[in-house]
Amino acid sequence: MKQVGLIILLGLILFSFSAFGQGIYKWVDENGTAHFTDDLSLVPERYQDQIREKKPQGKPAPPSIESPGSVGKEKEIESAPESASEQKDLLGRGEEWWRATANEWNKKFVTARANYEDAYNKWKAKEQELQASQFKPDSVKRKLKAEAKTLEENVKDWEKQMEEAKDMLDNVLPKQAIDAHANPKWLNIEEP
Repeated sequence: MKQVGLIILLGLILFSFSAFGQGIYKWVDENGTAHFTDDLSLVPERYQDQIREKKPQGKPAPPSIESPGSVGKEKEIESAPESASEQKDLLGRGEEWWRATANEWNKKFVTARANYEDAYNKWKAKEQELQASQFKPDSVKRKLKAEAKTLEENVKDWEKQMEEAKDMLDNVLPKQAIDAHANPKWLNIEEP
């Protein structure tokens, strides 16, 4: 029994030494959720550019305690960047990342709005065609009803995508920027 305990203790000691030198990798997904791993191969490829590595260095530093007057104020950056283009948020993302993300969601919004308008016009035209077909055979009416129903579903899908993109631009991204201490000006959309 003592030998089993000794083997377990030895294993734990060896494991702690191997884990002590291992880095921890952090990345944030598109929903703003932070992920951590000690295996770099587990980080999805699209997040490889934003990985932050932390090496354990013995005892962890105690958390900083903010004074009551500092609540809500931005924390000072330890080493001030030399230019605005070098500024980073708390997760190491810079102006380029935030602008690219905002522009991507803006493109999604513009595309969804154009497709919504197109689908809406086709749906209304099909509805008018259906109303004008009251003296046509039932098979033609059923076909027109099915086509109108499909177009109506397309309209709803594009409307949902348009609302999602608008919510991302108006609410989600600005909140994420505030939480990450990013400059709000980085979310300004570049006009084509």
